[in-house]
Amino acid sequence: WSATGNMNNTRRFHTASVLSNGKVLVTGGFNGYIALNSTELYDPLIGTWATTSNMNDGRVYHRASVLSNGKVLVSTGYNNDGINLNSAELYDPSTDTWTTTGSMTNARGFHTASLLSNGKVLVTGGSNYYVGFLNSAELY
Repeated sequence: WSATGNMNNTRRFHTASVLSNGKVLVTGGFNGYIALNSTELYDPLIGTWATTSNMNDGRVYHRASVLSNGKVLVSTGYNNDGINLNSAELYDPSTDTWTTTGSMTNARGFHTASLLSNGKVLVTGGSNYYVGFLNSAELY
């Protein structure tokens, strides 16, 4: 192990995704007070972090999937009120922008999100504040 640069924000329950350019996108999480909408980009070549544009929603217990087109799909999670989101967002690394994309049928957190060979993302299980544990699955 060797030390590298520190993130700009403290966070846990976040995601980290390796982009096609080798940089690592960190999204959301919890800083002990709020669900974060902030994101950061790590450059492994120089060991530094840069703040990138914020997501539209603060999220914790969400998932991130790097799509075949290089964009990153961030799905659902919990917001600041501890309520599940059914929303999803797309990050475009080439423009450093976030856009909302289709909402899921079921709000959830603690789920899995798997990129399939056909380019779709399979989201399974997780939990919902009102329903409890989920056995449902959805495709993006």
